[in-house]
Amino acid sequence: MALVAEYLKQLTLTHTGGKEPTFPTVRPIKDFDPSRDAARIETAIKTKGVDEQTIIDILTRRSCDQRTYIAFEYEKIAKKDMATALKGALSGSVEAVMLGLMKTPAEYDASELKGSMKGLGTDEETLIEIVCSRSTQELAEIKKVYREMFKKELEKDVAGDTSGDFAKLLMALVQIKRDEPSNVVDYDQIDHDARALYEAGVKRKGTDVVTWITIMSERSVPHLQKVFDRYTSYSPYDIKESIRKEVKGDLEKSFLTLVECFENRQLYFASRLSEAMKGKGAKDKVVTRIIVSRCEVDLMKIRSEFKKQNGMSLYHTVSDHTKGDYQKALLSLIGGDD
Repeated sequence: MALVAEYLKQLTLTHTGGKEPTFPTVRPIKDFDPSRDAARIETAIKTKGVDEQTIIDILTRRSCDQRTYIAFEYEKIAKKDMATALKGALSGSVEAVMLGLMKTPAEYDASELKGSMKGLGTDEETLIEIVCSRSTQELAEIKKVYREMFKKELEKDVAGDTSGDFAKLLMALVQIKRDEPSNVVDYDQIDHDARALYEAGVKRKGTDVVTWITIMSERSVPHLQKVFDRYTSYSPYDIKESIRKEVKGDLEKSFLTLVECFENRQLYFASRLSEAMKGKGAKDKVVTRIIVSRCEVDLMKIRSEFKKQNGMSLYHTVSDHTKGDYQKALLSLIGGDD
């Protein structure tokens, strides 16, 4: 209860200064009544067999802030934590969606990162997706929340679970040294960085990975976009082809993810979703993570990129590859067909 109360207090203190514009599919509803929503969820959980549809209808059509108010009211009514009650009432992929929605975007990302480094083996795919695709502001918030949730530093956990140049790149990104975008275009620096990337890779035998990491983790995104354009005047290959030729494995995937996100972050997520729903069925974890984490950020633009890339809407594709309550929850978050 204390945690929810503290978060409610913080809602009035946050401001959007300097944040990127958003293109959400889930927005706050008007005439919001958290007490009514909390009572409906309590009834749905107590119903014999559980009324999943009501839970889905409410939680997928309320904003993160509104869900926090509902959780606060629910605790007053039911005398128990709402996330715990949902965990007991639901199961499988729909449970993962609903519990994901009960966290803030930063809490969700922090939990996914922790899960990717838990126990034996590391889920490098999740690590790469989150660390390499999040903006500077998002990463700063994830680090703060990770420390609060797990009483550990994200850098320490990343360092302990990865190795070699892959670890160096992730560490450099998590340390958030990236320049802020500037109104002044520094053509000399653009040319210098483009030549440095070429001379550290394609031009020489072996790869000076440290130079690549420094440039990719410290320069602003608009600057890097111009660097990659300039790069082709030095190299016979574009930056993505150069990455594929020079490095392999998780390091290659990480550099490619960075470049794809610098070029068009929403297209990157659309491609990830497309890949996760190739063939029969779907990689539920990937589909859930992207739709839950981006529904209040840029899922509307991801939808648009997905349709352009695949000739079929995200809504239609998810309908074909999922079923049951899980399907209903995802389609509600996607917010419509294109």
